[in-house]
Amino acid sequence: MEQLIKDLKLQIKEVLNLEELSLEDFDTDAPLFGDEGIGLDSIDVLEIIVLLEKEYGIRLANPKEGKAIFKSVRTIAEYVQQNRKK
Repeated sequence: MEQLIKDLKLQIKEVLNLEELSLEDFDTDAPLFGDEGIGLDSIDVLEIIVLLEKEYGIRLANPKEGKAIFKSVRTIAEYVQQNRKK
């Protein structure tokens, strides 16, 4: 799981062009959205969804699950671990 978390941090950083953030800035359990997190928005979610489909073969079947899935890097990693197809 720790390797998956590290991989996701690197992939998210690259896909969203978050060059100003170091991996240490990516607290695994911190919110990704809003003022308490790193400030991602709905466009960023779409890019992460594309990343998950491309890299892990995951399609988000129920958009209502998105809020829980994209809460933090850890929740994304847990979802990937449970649903990966590649």
